[in-house]
Amino acid sequence: QVQLVESGGGLVQAGGSLRLSCAASGRTSRIFFMGWFRQAPGKERDFVAGITWSSGSTYYADSVRGRFTISRDTTKNTLYLQMISLKPEDTAVYHCAATPACVRCRGENEYPDWGQGTQVTVSS
Repeated sequence: QVQLVESGGGLVQAGGSLRLSCAASGRTSRIFFMGWFRQAPGKERDFVAGITWSSGSTYYADSVRGRFTISRDTTKNTLYLQMISLKPEDTAVYHCAATPACVRCRGENEYPDWGQGTQVTVSS
């Protein structure tokens, strides 16, 4: 099992930036793909961005492409999400997730390991 801990959330004005981090520990050798998801109040958890752990290939939801950048540091076992030009509709709890099995995974059921989430609030 992989343990994941997110950090970096907070309150920011529209147009601002935040950088989220996700520290992985435990059986990190089994990580093949990692993703960021977000869940707004009363809504389903949605895929935001994903990255193949070894190659660094990235994938984005249309709603964040061009504003968010996913990256990873394999030496630190840490995943990042750089967010710029934030909008009020980006307000949500952001979770990182890891999977040993699939590529371009956009469904939450494809990820066995999850962090507890970090709140991002964008004020207008």
